[in-house]
Amino acid sequence: MRNLPDTAPVRITVAGTERVFDIDDPVLPDWIKDAAMSSGGYPHGKKMDKDEYEKTLERLQIELVKLQLWLQATGERVMAIFEGRDAAGKGGTIFVLRQYMNPRSARNVALPKPTERERGQWYYQRYVEHFPTAGEFVTFDRSWYNRGVVEPVMGFCTAEQCDRFLEETPTFEHMIVNDGIHFFKFWLNIGQEMQLERFHDRRHDPLKIWKFSPIDVAGMSKWDEYTQARDRMMKHTHTDHAPWIVLRANDKRRSRLAAIRRILKTLPYDGRDDAAIGEEDEKIILSGADVIGM
Repeated sequence: MRNLPDTAPVRITVAGTERVFDIDDPVLPDWIKDAAMSSGGYPHGKKMDKDEYEKTLERLQIELVKLQLWLQATGERVMAIFEGRDAAGKGGTIFVLRQYMNPRSARNVALPKPTERERGQWYYQRYVEHFPTAGEFVTFDRSWYNRGVVEPVMGFCTAEQCDRFLEETPTFEHMIVNDGIHFFKFWLNIGQEMQLERFHDRRHDPLKIWKFSPIDVAGMSKWDEYTQARDRMMKHTHTDHAPWIVLRANDKRRSRLAAIRRILKTLPYDGRDDAAIGEEDEKIILSGADVIGM
């Protein structure tokens, strides 16, 4: 098990109440446990039934295989970026999305921090080189939107760099869509107590400890700053040609199905079975405009 230095308890404000959270304590506080699922106004009281989830997921994954065959036959290209707070469930959603696709033409991009050389490039450059070629399905676990949310909150970019990013990104994404790429932007939204519960799970689960990072610790006390940065980013970058799709993700099962459904319902692939895909849960999947009141 990875050895981690002890983390000092964090003083945070949750639902208007000041709390002290000791993530090193193996016992999760009741004030987190009791409120996690309903945090952020989540509309379902409990997780989706596991059997129902697995049966539904299998049907959707069969459709994804059909979709990939269509991509390979037509040369169409798909790109989906997944953004959200730490522990929102981006990686798990990407995993089930690609689980039964042929990895030769379905790949995920999760870039580390930029190298010295990359820091001297055009900001979007290191992402563009991973864009799909004919017949490919490409997902991004975080993307150029680091500059819209994480970097300004954590002080990794200047205010001027962030302002320029927000101004230029709609034009950049217009170029993506104009070139014929089917482009999806997903933001996974979770409540504050749910994030704390997942951080605690990472800290104490030997199979997940590798996910726990100093950024998680630093971010716990910056909830409001992240919210403000997200809202500002969406106001500038939610456009008709590249809209934000917001998934309410306190229940990972429902949010994963919602992401796959949206992709399948959008693309005109051969043999699409609309009955197998089913209807979207409108309580779970929203538009960026709904979140920020555009």
